[in-house]
Amino acid sequence: MSEPTFAHDDQLPRVPLPTLEDSCTRFLHWCAPLLTSDDYAATAAAVELMLRPDSPARTLHADLQRFDSEPDVDSWLDEFWPSRYLGRRDRIALNANFFFLFRDDTVLAESTAADQADRAAALVTAAVNYKLLLDAEEIPAVTSRGQRLNMAQNKFLFSETRIPGDPQDSVRVPYSADWPGPSRARHIVVCYRGNMFRMDVIGPAGTPYTPGDIADGLRAIKKAGARRVPVNASAGHLTTMARADWAAIRTTLRAAPVNATALDTIETALFFICLEDFAPRDALHACDQLLHGDSGNRWFDKAVSFIVFADGQAGINVEHCGLDGTTILSFVDALLENPVGDHASRSGAQPQGMPGIEPVVFALDTDHKREVATAAASFAQYAADTATATVSFDTFGTTRAKQLGISPDAFAQLSYQLAHQRSKGMIGATYESIATRHFRNGRTEAMRVVTPEILDFIAAMEDPAVDADGRRQALRAAADAHVARAKECQRGEAPEQHLWELQLIQRRRGEQLGATEPMPFYDSPGWRISRDDYLSTSSAPSVNIRYFGFGSTSPKCIGIAYVMLPDRWNLYLATPKSVAAQMHTFADNLQAAVDELAELLASRA
Repeated sequence: MSEPTFAHDDQLPRVPLPTLEDSCTRFLHWCAPLLTSDDYAATAAAVELMLRPDSPARTLHADLQRFDSEPDVDSWLDEFWPSRYLGRRDRIALNANFFFLFRDDTVLAESTAADQADRAAALVTAAVNYKLLLDAEEIPAVTSRGQRLNMAQNKFLFSETRIPGDPQDSVRVPYSADWPGPSRARHIVVCYRGNMFRMDVIGPAGTPYTPGDIADGLRAIKKAGARRVPVNASAGHLTTMARADWAAIRTTLRAAPVNATALDTIETALFFICLEDFAPRDALHACDQLLHGDSGNRWFDKAVSFIVFADGQAGINVEHCGLDGTTILSFVDALLENPVGDHASRSGAQPQGMPGIEPVVFALDTDHKREVATAAASFAQYAADTATATVSFDTFGTTRAKQLGISPDAFAQLSYQLAHQRSKGMIGATYESIATRHFRNGRTEAMRVVTPEILDFIAAMEDPAVDADGRRQALRAAADAHVARAKECQRGEAPEQHLWELQLIQRRRGEQLGATEPMPFYDSPGWRISRDDYLSTSSAPSVNIRYFGFGSTSPKCIGIAYVMLPDRWNLYLATPKSVAAQMHTFADNLQAAVDELAELLASRA
């Protein structure tokens, strides 16, 4: 028998807390390629002020050291993550939630008929099995390159719901002081045509329902919810609002007992199943629907929502505050890589007849209906103002990259930079998410991709006077620099989150610490320019995933979510519609850049 799921979490190494000098020095080095000489000088002067012995930054860093040494603190980032995710005030739908589109030929899918109810029932059965195994701590700890990874995020998979608040959101979740231990909920919430239904998936005695029973329940829900709910009566639209606005409405909603009951049912549900009444036109349409879809048929505050289309295609939408992509990938892989019968057998599912089903009912007054309708219209326009595209390489993947003697991730990032230069005529700030779950409470690190070597590489590729050998040499040097920087991030040596947390500490308790003096560094060109993303990138390597995606992060940013596997490479791009033409030009240039760089490497491989 494997060791308990969470047995080694408190034995993992701690995230190292850099010194203020190290972070400032590294930050200057990282931002330099994006700055003019005047901007660099201004940033360097601001850094000097940060490093003064009497600087507020010294007091704030000392407080961070104090926090890191507290006995019940696992990481100096333990306050940072709630501030970063729960502190955002704009809408999370499309802006923060992310999705995966599953392959149609996974073991789980092929063990069922290509029927919506059967496919959805298989997902429910697999997820319930995973939940019961997790409760018993029988999910094996994930490892990467021989290192155990932190499993704490798995506690946020079931019955976790983000609660809107002002000035910051909160989370309703098991394994907390308010809700000790695993979730005791036995139900999920199913959405269909804007209707919401509570459905039991675990019987009164703790025995899961069989896939057949669950499928029968889902068919009954589709029949009961055949009439689409009017737009102004679908409360799910409210979860697309800016957080403080949604928080105020939620407070008024809960004043009515029927609404308090509905919210409790939603917030304690193990997860959501969103059934759609159409089949996607193509992969792009499926991805877009997973990212935003009909917001009346969603509850974007829920940690996990499975979306199943009329033809049985399926995917997942994830609320990001407690869950990162790597956790969801291992969860999804565990679900999709086994037949539904195996999941049912292992969970001890028994025939019990059709599960208990009841509508989730809200009593909305005239003001609430107006707010729901306004939220729906606003989000529909926001989604319409987002341009998306898919890009696929059927003959290039990690195998080909390794044959060419280059890191697959480095190859991808250099391709993005070359395509961006050719589509927009410039190099811009680029973010890449680097997983750090090998640390206690580790999540991700913010890697800034643009290095001096990347500038040299772009210059060589765009200079007709540079021959193939010169371009290849610049390409190799840039790839090596990229790998070296990724390793810095993996070691917990990146500067941005450390410096950002000092800024957040000043906001939280600067007055208490006597550290209220403004710090010019946070208005410096380096801080502003290096974090103003033109490209925001993240990868999700799983053979069970077709596409991964998220929204753009700024008015000019292209979000790039990519799945690179041995034999293929799929990307989902998102950007504001106002710059859609640039995104499509980028996609065209990316196709050409990949071919060009592969050919360049192959000629001397």
